[in-house]
Amino acid sequence: MKRKVPGKSAGGRKSAATAPKARRSVAPASNKHSTDVFEQMAVHRHEQVSYWYDPASGYRGIIAIHNTALGPALGGTRFWHYVSDAEALYDVLRLARGMTYKAAVAGLNLGGGKSVIIGDPSIDKGVRERVFREHGRHVESLGGRYITAEDVNTSPRDMEWISEETKRVVGLAGRSGDPSPVTAWGTFRAAQACARFLWNDDAVGGKTVAVQGVGHVGYYLCKLFHEHGARLVVSDMSKEKVQRVVSEFGARPVEPDAIYGVEADIFAPCALGAVINDDTIRALRVAVVCGAANNQLAAEKHGDELERRGIVYGPDYVTNAGGLINVNAEIEGWSLEQSHTKAGEIYDTVLRVLEIARDEGIPSYRAADRLAEERVAKAEKARGLPHRI
Repeated sequence: MKRKVPGKSAGGRKSAATAPKARRSVAPASNKHSTDVFEQMAVHRHEQVSYWYDPASGYRGIIAIHNTALGPALGGTRFWHYVSDAEALYDVLRLARGMTYKAAVAGLNLGGGKSVIIGDPSIDKGVRERVFREHGRHVESLGGRYITAEDVNTSPRDMEWISEETKRVVGLAGRSGDPSPVTAWGTFRAAQACARFLWNDDAVGGKTVAVQGVGHVGYYLCKLFHEHGARLVVSDMSKEKVQRVVSEFGARPVEPDAIYGVEADIFAPCALGAVINDDTIRALRVAVVCGAANNQLAAEKHGDELERRGIVYGPDYVTNAGGLINVNAEIEGWSLEQSHTKAGEIYDTVLRVLEIARDEGIPSYRAADRLAEERVAKAEKARGLPHRI
């Protein structure tokens, strides 16, 4: 049945837009940065978008809630100098939807959401505090439907300022701690699952692993591969970070653009998104792609191309869910050991995804989507909610 989408509405200092869901589809390229909020929400069936403006601090924020069938939406706050408000809207909607799928596949009782602050992240400390306290008031206004955390250009200190205005925040200093080791552990277990699926043995000793990006998560992932006997080839924009893993783990460095053409068993993207694209996919000389970066596929067609070429792909939001698991520990009251154990279960999830993909003849990213959508749909049915995923 065709769903009606109501017209756009606007408020004053803060406003919220909510629309029924439309059939899932891919946004046309021409509408990618559309300013029509309801049009953009309808593309991937978001529940709510909230805008908030504070002229005193200059705060301009958008919070997107994609789906709350499994629980309150959780997703980090990104502080970015967007070219336009439309670009910010597109980004927050895309990220919020991804969080729904990540939480669902990870088996967490959380929905998907995200927030962005539009502006210059290099503002001075005094202004920054006012901006993040205003963001905390924005989060609080949603009455518990959304919980925030760190993301790009935000820190535990920023989360502390948010916590002065709302308790709907995780990733605070002295709580769950640095998520990088847990994220790396989940990603490593995902790579082991890919190895088990492809070679019938999850041992990575003697395998060559090309790691793109050796910052926090990439460093810990290199450490795990090194401890398990893998050979490392690494790249990063930072020569200091590269030198660290070269010195500590005997890695072989290559220039950033050269990492795509390295002959290896596993390629682990741990930096930017959209690294599997028209230009890079032809250069790949690997059997497995499995890393911690978000949104690794520039487009769905690149997941189809990996499948066509026989390259095993560990879907990114499945493999890198350790970070979400880590902050969820604050909500559930888990110990570090419990978080570590839960992240280790990513191994079983990735194996299940790959087996579904093989048995049904579909790319692994589609199999992962199916798992997520089935779990959310069951929750919607159990709670008597309309089917929206």
